[in-house]
Amino acid sequence: MKQKFLPLVLSLMLGGCFVVGPDYAKPKVDVPQKWRMATDQVKDTADVQWWKQMNDPVLNRLIDRALEGNYDLQIAIANIDKYSGLYGVTRSNLFPQLFGSAGYDRNQASGLEKGFDQKIPDTDHARLGANISWEIDIWGQLRRAKEASYADLMAQNYASKAIILTLVSLVAENYINLRALDWNLQVTRQTVDSLREEYRIAKSRFDMGYSSEIEVIQSLSELERRNALIPQFEQRIAETEHALSVLIGVNPGAIERGHALDEFKLPAIPAGLPSELLLRRPDIQQQEQNLISANARIGVARGEYFPKLQLTGDVGQASLELAQLMTPGANFWTIGVKLLGPIFTAGKIAGQVQAAEASQRAALANYQQTIITAFREFEDALVSNSKTLEKQQAEARRVEAASEYLRISRVRYDEGYTPYLEVLDALRQYYEAQIELIQARNQNFLSYVKLYKAMGGGWLYHEKNIRLIQDITH
Repeated sequence: MKQKFLPLVLSLMLGGCFVVGPDYAKPKVDVPQKWRMATDQVKDTADVQWWKQMNDPVLNRLIDRALEGNYDLQIAIANIDKYSGLYGVTRSNLFPQLFGSAGYDRNQASGLEKGFDQKIPDTDHARLGANISWEIDIWGQLRRAKEASYADLMAQNYASKAIILTLVSLVAENYINLRALDWNLQVTRQTVDSLREEYRIAKSRFDMGYSSEIEVIQSLSELERRNALIPQFEQRIAETEHALSVLIGVNPGAIERGHALDEFKLPAIPAGLPSELLLRRPDIQQQEQNLISANARIGVARGEYFPKLQLTGDVGQASLELAQLMTPGANFWTIGVKLLGPIFTAGKIAGQVQAAEASQRAALANYQQTIITAFREFEDALVSNSKTLEKQQAEARRVEAASEYLRISRVRYDEGYTPYLEVLDALRQYYEAQIELIQARNQNFLSYVKLYKAMGGGWLYHEKNIRLIQDITH
């Protein structure tokens, strides 16, 4: 008996000692030693809800609603469930597969067909049993398939994190843009009100003979020029509201407002951020899992060169009489071993290995490209954060200068030293300076959003729809 099962025991032992294909080795990454732009504030901002630092409760609620109702995120969660199921299917191939079977049929054979003139009695056939099949993973092909499937599952997990990071950033960006557009519309309406009053005064002066008609025309022209901007801002506000509605998973409609843009607080930015910290970005983690999967699938492809050992067996009871099915004499069992190996495949296996190796090289290049892109995005965000702040400060000084220019030009016009055209020019410059300041402040806030997105910080698991998969064993 020992001699019969000795080959089986040896096969099982060998199956745990050899794994076909290359083991995964994490590629070396050339990380920057320092960044182009330095920061002064020191704060650990990894995995924090950075948007709450802006101190706008409406923005916080919008992001919460997006994490609950966004459909792209729901698709990502469904994909995690899908790949979790596929991982379970792949892992099950390492274990015996046991199936039950039961059958019964009654047969009436033709006597004439059998050469008899008389009727042949009816016969029964009943069977109750189970069959088992088990492929012994001698070469580790099935373990490589499990490794690849697990990496696919983890890639989907990181993909969902990337969607969360992008989703939070998009909601914040659109809300900041919305508040900037609201401010633009407010300034434009105030300017239109001022120009409407200027037009009324110019027309009255003309009617009384104190000025020429050209001043009336100039005033009306500037009034209509600014008045035409109001529907443009209203259209952009509506489109931004609709974009936010889609992000939070509701039908397009009006969006609640919170603080004004100038009441927002700037989030703190980290100082001395190590380059290695950027490697935890979910898109980089996702590409590394894709690389691990592609590397393992080389082993799966190479495993086709080796023979497969499969154990099979059947056990149960069978009888020609249903009543005798459960009697001791109805017992039966069989056990066997199958060995199947390639002899001639016309290059099929070689082609599969070639394709797997090429996929691994492509995944490696994609992983490295993603890392370089991440470093570039972070550098761009640092530069943008610094330069938009400088632009905002310059635009603030410009608004002060334009306001003073408007005040002096009105005094000079009232005293008869300058034509009315100078007042309109001052009004135009003051309006444009205010709009440019709003745009600069908007861009400065957006640079902070891009910075946090680039550094991979600020994603989170939402308890209602993101489920941790740490309980899934490798």
